Parts: sequence; C-alpha cells; structure tokens
Amino acid sequence: MNNKKIERGVKLILEGIGEEIDRPGLKDTPTRVAKMLNEIFAGLESPAEDLLKPIEGESHEELVLLKDIPFYSVCEHHLLPFIGKAHIAYIPSGKIVGLSELAKALEHLAKRPQVQERLTAQLADMIMDKLKPRGCMVIINAEHLCMSMRGIKKPGSKTVTSAVRGIFRSKQSTREELLELIKKNY
Repeated sequence: MNNKKIERGVKLILEGIGEEIDRPGLKDTPTRVAKMLNEIFAGLESPAEDLLKPIEGESHEELVLLKDIPFYSVCEHHLLPFIGKAHIAYIPSGKIVGLSELAKALEHLAKRPQVQERLTAQLADMIMDKLKPRGCMVIINAEHLCMSMRGIKKPGSKTVTSAVRGIFRSKQSTREELLELIKKNY
C-alpha cells in the first residue's frame, strides 16, 4: 500500500469536513489511519496460495464444523465495518485441514473491501477448490455499520448470508443436520 497517498487523502478528508489538520489531536491522524488501513486490508497484500493446505497423512470423511468465528470486514460501498460471526462446515472426501486454517481463510478474504455476499461465496469456493470435499457450507451473520450508524440507522439489525456447495445443496437431511449443530450451544 502507498502510505503517503493514504496520508494525503486523509488530510483532504479532514480539511473537507472543516477540521484543522495541524491541531494536536489530528496532527498524527493521517499516519495512524495509513497504519490502520494496512492492517485491516492486509488480505489485499498476502497471497492465498498458502491457505487451506491439507494435513499430510490425515483422513476424515465426516462433518467438520467450526462455528461462531468472530470476524470483521469493511463494506466496499461506504468503507464502514461489518462485524459478525461465521460458521464454516465441510464434509471431507479424505483431505482435512487444520481447524485454524478455516479461520485464517475467512480472515484473509475479510481483510479487503468486501460485500458480505461475495465474502460468503468466496470462502465456500476456496474450500471446494482447495480441499475437494463432498460439500461445504458457509453461513455469515453480521451487523453492517453502514446500516447502523448512517442511512436507515437500524443498529442491531443483522444480515445473514449462506453459500451451500456439494452434498449440503443436494441432500436436505445433511443440510438440516448442520443447521441443528449450529443452533446448539455445547
């Protein structure tokens, strides 16, 4: 990322809203914002090839579910965060991946300007492509600050998206089993 361009842009925004960019509280804000943007948009810089590498010598063919994974992303329409939880499930056809790898894949895709619908589909497609499971399902539930603090101003409202692939799409009983597991509090 080009920090100098970001800093110039932040200065222009501050001037545009009528702020004095040299006052003590704002003097270092452009630099802080540039550092923050490098962190929250790190998914634009890092390669996806290293994600979801199967564990050598391990095999499993039953449901794997990682649920209630907290995440945040930034809506590409207003550059405001959306924050929520994701549930990621797959039924391996042999290949499995370390559980933290699923959360890392979510994190990687979320750390870029996004829309929730695309994020959900990209994660499901990545799992299908890299692991070749019998099926996968990704459900994301998030609050969008662009709806909570501006526009319609409906704080607390949630958006739920799902991406259903393979056996979860074709076999209703498998999909229902997964949805029941997500609902349960263990």
